[in-house]
Amino acid sequence: MEVVGWFLDPAHWSGFDGIPTRVFEHLLICLISIAAATLIGLPVGLYIGHTGRLAGLAINLANIGRAVPSYAILAMILPISLNAAPVFGYDPALGLSFIPTFGAMTLLAIPPILVNAYAGLQSVDRDLVEASRGMGMTEAGILRRVELPIATPVVMTGFRVATLQVIATATIGAIVSFGGLGRYIIDGLLTHDSPKVIAGAILVAGLAIGVDALLALLQRALTPRALRPGAVEPGPALSGPADVSPAGTATA
Repeated sequence: MEVVGWFLDPAHWSGFDGIPTRVFEHLLICLISIAAATLIGLPVGLYIGHTGRLAGLAINLANIGRAVPSYAILAMILPISLNAAPVFGYDPALGLSFIPTFGAMTLLAIPPILVNAYAGLQSVDRDLVEASRGMGMTEAGILRRVELPIATPVVMTGFRVATLQVIATATIGAIVSFGGLGRYIIDGLLTHDSPKVIAGAILVAGLAIGVDALLALLQRALTPRALRPGAVEPGPALSGPADVSPAGTATA
């Protein structure tokens, strides 16, 4: 009931610490981080998946990145971003809050995007790729018109996994003074305000579920109709003899 009362308090729905503001901050850092990770990881994954070059190196580096905790990355970036502020001329507040969170979330999102892009292209039948080459298609055309449509479900799965990981983990940004929904959890822990902590966790979970539902719809829309779950496959051709009607037309 205390948690319900926290949500019903009008003070928690307005101002710089209100739920709409914190949700916007959380979504913004997640969107920017996923966009940066996509720009880095997707081209690399498509390249190694299509050509097979440097696949072992790229996959191993991505797996190493998965093994490093995001909090450790956050702690490593923080002193660098603070010391670089006078050199590059940006606000030291960005080096304290935004830059470490952005860097940690971007590095967290790259491995699933890269690995799933590679796995998706590798799952495409090689005979189909060779047949496309035999038809005179360019490598870019094969990638765009043959491999990517077939690999879309796997590629989008990696994108969804990365997005959920970032939404859940971006809460640690509150440790370095960043905003977002993590503020409720960290501030609640510091002040022993259990309803605030639980409310923050509920908001993060609800946001993750809602975003994943939207991405599931996007994944279905981008997947070719023949590859969608429940797609009706063409039935077998009729093998029986055809009967000839009096008018001379064949009927099955």
